[in-house]
Amino acid sequence: MTNRPDKHDPHSMAFATQSVHLGNEIDAGSGAIRTPLVMANSYALPEDPTGIDWSDTNGLFYTRNTGLNQLRLEEKLAALERSEAAAVFATGVSALHGVFFTLLKSGDHVVLSDVTYEAIWRLFNELLPEKYGISATFVDITDLDEVRAAMRPETKLVHTEVIANPTTEVADIAALAEIAHANDALLCVDSTFSPPPMFRPLRHGADLVAHSLTKYINGHGDAMGGAVIGSKDVVSKIKADALVDTGGAISPFNAWLITRGSVTLPLRLRQHVDSAQRVAEFLEKDPFVAYVYYPGLPSHPQHETAKRQFRGYGYGGMMAFAVEGDADMQNRFVANLKVITSAVSLGHDESLIVHVGPEGRGGWERYPEPFRQYGHLRFSVGLEDPADLVADLSAALDATFG
Repeated sequence: MTNRPDKHDPHSMAFATQSVHLGNEIDAGSGAIRTPLVMANSYALPEDPTGIDWSDTNGLFYTRNTGLNQLRLEEKLAALERSEAAAVFATGVSALHGVFFTLLKSGDHVVLSDVTYEAIWRLFNELLPEKYGISATFVDITDLDEVRAAMRPETKLVHTEVIANPTTEVADIAALAEIAHANDALLCVDSTFSPPPMFRPLRHGADLVAHSLTKYINGHGDAMGGAVIGSKDVVSKIKADALVDTGGAISPFNAWLITRGSVTLPLRLRQHVDSAQRVAEFLEKDPFVAYVYYPGLPSHPQHETAKRQFRGYGYGGMMAFAVEGDADMQNRFVANLKVITSAVSLGHDESLIVHVGPEGRGGWERYPEPFRQYGHLRFSVGLEDPADLVADLSAALDATFG
C-alpha cells in the first residue's frame, strides 16, 4: 500500500507537491487558504513580556528578527533542500556575508574558487583581509590536488559555487566535502545556478547551501532575497549574529513574493534546462560562435562530473558564449536580438543576456582562455518557446555577420 501524502508532513510529499503546499497555511483570522502578506514590523507582546528573549528568531515580535512570511519561507526552503533549518536574508550576497561574518574571525583562512560571484571575490580579495585579517586562497576548484594543497591548519571554510558564475565550471561537491572535513573545515556551497530538485549539495556532504532567491527560486524577476540552509545549530547562530545584530532581514513583501514564485519552481526548472540544452547545441554548431560553455555539452570540461552529479535533472539554464570578433561585435550581436533581453540577473521567466568584456570581473586572469580573448555573453535561458529563442539567435547572427 502506498503511503498517503499529507501536506502537514513535508517528508510524505514529492517535490512538486512540496512546492505547492509548504510555506502555506489557512489563515485563522479570515479563513483564506493562503498565508497572507503580513506587512508589520512589530507583533503584539504577551501580557508579561519580561521573559522574552529579545534575540529570539523563532517567535514573532519584531520583523528584524523574523516575521510570519519569513518563517513560512524558511520552513519551505529547509524542506525543499531536505535539511533542518533555513535563514532568509534581503539578498543572496547578504546571506553569504552572514555566513562569513558568523563563522570566521581574525586569523582564519578560507579556500575558495577562483571563479566566483564578483561581490564574493571582493569580500575575500579585499574587504575581509584588509578589515578583519581573514586570509583567503583562490584555487581552481575543479583541481582537487590544488584544493588539498591550499588547506592549512587555520582553514575554517571552503566555499564554492556548484556551477560557477560566469564560466559554468562544475565543482565536485562530494569530493570537496571530503577534503574540507578531513581538515576540520566546513564546506559552504552557493547553489543558485542549480536549485532543487536539480541538485542538493547537503545530500553530497556540504555543511551549508546558499541561494540567491532573487533568481530561480523566485523566478519572476520581481523580488530580492537570499537564503542559507543547513543544520539547526549552525543556522540558528547565523540568524542570531547576522539577522538580529547586523540587520540583514528580508522584507515581508519579498518573502511573500518568493514563497509564491517558488510554487512553480519544478515546472519552470524543467523548461529552463530543456530549452538551454537545445539552445547550447544550436550555438555550438554555428560557425560564427567562438565558443559555448554549457555543462550539458560533451565539450564542456566538467561534463562527466555534471552528468554524474546532476543525475538526469538537466544541466541548468545558464551558459556563456561569444561570437567571433571584438567587444563591438558582441554588442552588435546583442543589439540584433529581438526576443532575448539585454539585462543583468538570471533565472527569470524571460531570457536575459549580458555582455561582459575580457577584464570585466575580479579574477578574470584565471578564466579559461576564450573568456580572456573574447569576453563573454552570459545567457540565462528563460521560459519562452525554445524554437523562438533559436530563431532569435539565428536571425541576430545573420544580421551581425551577413
